[in-house]
Amino acid sequence: MHYDHEIDATGLKCPLPILRCKKGLNEIESDQVLKIIATDPGSKKDFDAFCRQTGHELLSLHEDNGVITFFIKKRPLS
Repeated sequence: MHYDHEIDATGLKCPLPILRCKKGLNEIESDQVLKIIATDPGSKKDFDAFCRQTGHELLSLHEDNGVITFFIKKRPLS
C-alpha cells in the first residue's frame, strides 16, 4: 500500500505507539497515509479506538509474526 510517512514503534509499549502516531500525523497533510509498525499486541485495539475518536481512517491492519502494520489516512479537522 502507498504511504507518505512511516513510524517505527517496534518494542514500544502503550501509550508510546499512539504518541508516535500522533506526532507522525502532525507531520503529514490531510488525505496522506501514515504507516506505523508496532509490536505491542494492545496497539490493535488502541489504534482502532484512536481512529474512531479522532476521525482518522484506519485503512488496514496486518499482523505477521508479532509485528503489526497499520496504515492510517489523515482526515482534515472539522
